[in-house]
Amino acid sequence: MDDLLQRVRRLAGPEAAPDPALLAELARSQDVTLVREAGRHLAALDPRLVTPPGRTPRPLRVAVVPSFTADNVLPLLRVGLLAAGIAPTFHLTAPDQQLMALGRPGSPLDDFAPDLTLCLAHEDVFLPRDWDPTDLAGLAAAVDERAGRYTAAVASFAGRTTGSVLLHTVPLPSAWPRTVTSHRSRAGIGRLWRELNLRLLDLAERTASVDALDLETLLADCPSRLRDERLFRFASMAWAPAVERLYAQEAAGYGRALAGLGKKCLVLDLDNTLWGGVLGDDGPENIEIGPMYPGNAYAAVQRTALALRRQGVLLAVASKNDPGLVERVLGEHPELVLRRDDFVSVHANWDAKDGSIRAIADELNIGLDSMVFLDDSPFECDLVRGSLPQVEVVRAAGDPAQHVNTLLSGGYFDVLDTTVTDARRTDLYRARVERREWTERQGQASPADYLEGLGLEVTIRAADAYLLPRVIQLGGRTNQFNLTGSAHAEAETRRMAGSGDHEVLGFAVRDRFGDEGVVGALWIARHPDHWIVQNAVMSCRVFSRGIEFAVLAAVADGARAAGATRVEADFRDSGRNGPAARFLADAGFTPRDAPAADGTLRHVLPLEPAPALAPAWISVRDERPVPTEG
Repeated sequence: MDDLLQRVRRLAGPEAAPDPALLAELARSQDVTLVREAGRHLAALDPRLVTPPGRTPRPLRVAVVPSFTADNVLPLLRVGLLAAGIAPTFHLTAPDQQLMALGRPGSPLDDFAPDLTLCLAHEDVFLPRDWDPTDLAGLAAAVDERAGRYTAAVASFAGRTTGSVLLHTVPLPSAWPRTVTSHRSRAGIGRLWRELNLRLLDLAERTASVDALDLETLLADCPSRLRDERLFRFASMAWAPAVERLYAQEAAGYGRALAGLGKKCLVLDLDNTLWGGVLGDDGPENIEIGPMYPGNAYAAVQRTALALRRQGVLLAVASKNDPGLVERVLGEHPELVLRRDDFVSVHANWDAKDGSIRAIADELNIGLDSMVFLDDSPFECDLVRGSLPQVEVVRAAGDPAQHVNTLLSGGYFDVLDTTVTDARRTDLYRARVERREWTERQGQASPADYLEGLGLEVTIRAADAYLLPRVIQLGGRTNQFNLTGSAHAEAETRRMAGSGDHEVLGFAVRDRFGDEGVVGALWIARHPDHWIVQNAVMSCRVFSRGIEFAVLAAVADGARAAGATRVEADFRDSGRNGPAARFLADAGFTPRDAPAADGTLRHVLPLEPAPALAPAWISVRDERPVPTEG
C-alpha cells in the first residue's frame, strides 16, 4: 500500500518521471482505501504522467448526481476512468438537489454540459419514511408515485442533454422486508421492488440516451454488506466502500465504451489457459478439457471467448508451442469448444510473446491499445506489460474455475450496443487475410492495377433507423481515421440525422473478396452556401484504398447540387488519429485561421472549379435523397 501511494505522491514533485504502469496496478488492487486515496492525489496531476506511451487520455465531462453522500465515489471513478484511457472532469451535485438538478432546465448541471451523467440512487428516493406493513397496496402506490417523479426527472434531463445518462437498479437493504413478519408479504415487497427496478431498466431500453447498470445483480458477487448503517445514519453514505468500488469500476467500463475505447481483440495463450496441461509434454490426447473438473473450467473459458467472438471481439492465439500440434488440436480434439475458424490469427511458435502480439496487431491493422492478452504465466504477463504497455494484460492465475471472472471483471470489451457487423467481424478480418495474401501474389503489379483488380464498390446512405446503430458505434469506437478524435453521443447523432439542416451518412464497401459492411460515417452540417464535415470516421479495415476520397467526392457533388460554394471540415489531433492527419490536405483542403482553443482546425475546399476527388478504381452508388438548393 505504502509503495503505491508513494509512487502517486512522487508524481507531484517538480521533477516527476512518468509512471505508466501505476494505473494498471491500482486497478488490480483490492485495497479500496488505497485506491480512493490515490484517486484523490491524482486529481491534481497531469493525466499524461500515468498514461502509457503512445496514448493520449480522452477528455470526458462526468456529472455525478446522487441521492446520498457520494464524495468517496469520485476518486474511485477517477482511477477507473484514467485506467481506461479517459481524463475526467467532474461535477458533483448535492444529494438533496438530485431531482431538481435533473428536472429543472437551466440548472448548474445543464451549464456543466456533461458527456456522461451518473444518477446514483438509494431506496429512500422511492420508499416513504413511514408506511404500514399491513398495507402493501398503499406502499406500492407510494413507490409508484415516487418512481414516477424520478423517471420523469431523468427523462427531462435526457431530453435536454447531448450526452449519455447512466442509471442503475437500486438494491433494497434486507432490513426492509424483514420489517414485515409475514413471509407472504415479504414476497410481495420483493415483487414490488423488482417491478421498480424493471421500470428503471425499461426507461433505459426505450430512451436512446439512457442506459442502466443492473447493480442489484452485480452485488451478488460483492464480498460486503450494502452499507455501514452507522455511516448511513451519521453521514448519509448509502454504500459501503466495496460497493462504491464496484460501482466505480462498472461506471468506468461504461465510460470506456462511451468514449469508444473498448478493446477489439482477445489474444489467448493455450497451455493452462484454454486447456489444462502442456500440449508439448502431455500430448493432444491428455490435455485437460471436457466435462469434468478442471477440464470443464477451461471449457468455460472457451465458451466465454466464443460468446465474445459472436459479439464482434476478434480472437487470436499467441502461444509457445509446436504449430503442427496446435493445428491438430484445434481441428480434431472432440472436447474443444473453439475451432481454428474462430481465430483470425494463430501464432504458435517459439518466439517471444510480445513479438507475436505485435505481429498480430500488424496483421490485423489494429492498435496495440485495442488488445487484451490472457495468459497464466507471470513471466509472460510481465514481459508483455513491460514491452507493450498499451496492451491490457490479464493473468489467469490460480484456480481455473476463476478464469472467466478474471477475464470479464475488467469490462474490457464492453460496448454501448452490438450490430450485425459485430457478428460478422471474424469473417471480415479473415477476408482481410485472404486479401493480403492475394496482394502478395500480385508481385510487381502497379498500385493502380492492384486497386483496379479489387473491384471496389462503395454505397453511401443516409443514416436511417436501421443504419444508425452502426453509425453510432463507428462514431464511438473509431480512433485511427477519426478527423476530430471525437466519440459522438447517441442522442446528438440521432438529433442530427432527423434534422433538416444536418446529414448523417454511413458508407459500406465490398470487393472481390466479399462485403466489408458499413465501414465509415460522416456528420455534416448543411448551410445554404457551404457544408461542414463536422467529423468523418472510417474503419482501419479499409485503409489505403482511396475510399475516403470517393465518399468525399460524393459529399462535394451533393453540396454543389444544393448550391453550396465550398465544403469545410474540422481536424483535431487526438494523439491517436495519425492516419487521418493528411487526408484533408491530400484532398485539396487548406487551413482557415488559427486552431480553436481545443486544437480544432477548420479547413476549406472550394467547389469551383469542381474538385477531382473520386478514384477511378472505385464504383460509387449514392443512395441519398437528391439535394435541393437552399
